Amino acid sequence: MEALATIAKERGITNAAVVSVVGAARSFTVANMKADNPREAVRTSGRLAEVAGNGEIRDGVVNIHVTCGLEGGQAVAGHLDAAEVGGPYSLHVYLQQL
Repeated sequence: MEALATIAKERGITNAAVVSVVGAARSFTVANMKADNPREAVRTSGRLAEVAGNGEIRDGVVNIHVTCGLEGGQAVAGHLDAAEVGGPYSLHVYLQQL
């Protein structure tokens, strides 16, 4: 997330639609709202996942929501906090500047 925010800033992108996020990650962390307290985040981490999502960059702040497919057909979805890529794993983020 930090890398995407840095790249957007370097390219002068402050507002954009994140049209598509597609690829795979070595590890990831997503956050969801706690059911009885929506202001409190519940974080879930995992590894070796297929990743798909979308979101926005608004006033330079990146907000992406993803679904991470895990081995065995399980999935975790939520607000992407972090993803580690590299080696055979890469995430492609497609933007439409607004």
